[in-house]
Amino acid sequence: MAQQFVQTKIKGDKVVLFIKPKCPYCITAKDVLSKYKFKPGHLECIDISGRSDMGSMQDYFLELTGARTVPRVFIGEECIGGGSDVEALHKKGKLEGMLQSIGALQ
Repeated sequence: MAQQFVQTKIKGDKVVLFIKPKCPYCITAKDVLSKYKFKPGHLECIDISGRSDMGSMQDYFLELTGARTVPRVFIGEECIGGGSDVEALHKKGKLEGMLQSIGALQ
């Protein structure tokens, strides 16, 4: 169930963050992404903290991305990592090109 949920969310031309609202790395990832102008519906934050399948979802993140932690940030179907990774890509000037390559920006 968790695998299917994740797979349906990360398809296509949007950016998806799987987060826990109080996590400082999740807040960092959201703050960095808030600097960009996304087309409506092309940025989705999914709070997994209250979900009954949270543990199995994080187990699937480990299998899929090599890490169980949140945030897990997907640009299209590619996981680019967590909060520190998003921040580093932004500072290097690489994030905007990645977002443009999937057509997520206005």
